Amino acid sequence: MPNALRTLTSTVTAALTLWPAPVLAGPVCATDDTGTEVCLAQPASRIAALSPGATELVWAAGAGDKVVAVVSFSDYPDAAKEVTSVGSHTRMDLERLMQLQPDLVIGWVTGNPPEQLEALAELGLPVFSIEPRTFEAVSHTIERLATLAGTEADGFAEAGRFRQGIAGLEREYRDAEPVPVFYQVWDEPLMTVNNEHLIGKVITLCGGVNVFGDLDRLVPRISPEAVIGANPEAILAGGMGEENRHWLTRWEAFPGIEATTQDNLYFIPPSLVQRPTPRLLEGSRLFCQKLDEARGKR
Repeated sequence: MPNALRTLTSTVTAALTLWPAPVLAGPVCATDDTGTEVCLAQPASRIAALSPGATELVWAAGAGDKVVAVVSFSDYPDAAKEVTSVGSHTRMDLERLMQLQPDLVIGWVTGNPPEQLEALAELGLPVFSIEPRTFEAVSHTIERLATLAGTEADGFAEAGRFRQGIAGLEREYRDAEPVPVFYQVWDEPLMTVNNEHLIGKVITLCGGVNVFGDLDRLVPRISPEAVIGANPEAILAGGMGEENRHWLTRWEAFPGIEATTQDNLYFIPPSLVQRPTPRLLEGSRLFCQKLDEARGKR
């Protein structure tokens, strides 16, 4: 047995002796986004959320008071900032995590290192891995987390609210005039999203046409020349921070792009569209409003 795993095993053994006797309750089960069925003898009472999005989703499921561990940038809701951090989503302190005695770990399919999630599973922790890639998947994820936490009333209500809100936007923008859009998800290297990405689905929802939507990769790297050649009518970007729009300034130097000519360079707070959480509804509304502004300048 590797030394690191042996140390963690010792930590688990010590922690188990300190765990209080469980309150009797019925078993709960849910299938995660890897197709693995996760069953708990009783609803989770100590949850570790290993991505900022997972943290928000657990709170949305009505189980925020059960969260005992998060990772860096877990900044919403405000209460999440008070929870113990066990590192970043790519580099966790597994020993510290085990000391917090979680009885359910919420993993991120493509964000957490597989070897770390596998180590937690080998140590006997139930790992429920998520990666919602559609609007419906966001609602379904909230419902599954609520089931595992025993907070169905709150979680299912929030999932329904999100579902209804998205349906309202779909009705409102179903016949909207198309707007060619470039969404910048990162600056160096320059990156965007394709139509399979959840942000790509936001673009479509609002009547936009993703100029890089047909690329194979979910988050493809592109060049400034490719953006110039695509000539989007609107450019939307997040940035490093909720109020930092400096990523858009580079495009002001390219008057040949219609988005620049029409002053259709729009900032979207990144956490509203780059996390698959209920706040995506707020981000989608803002996104749609920006495309409406672009339409109004024709």
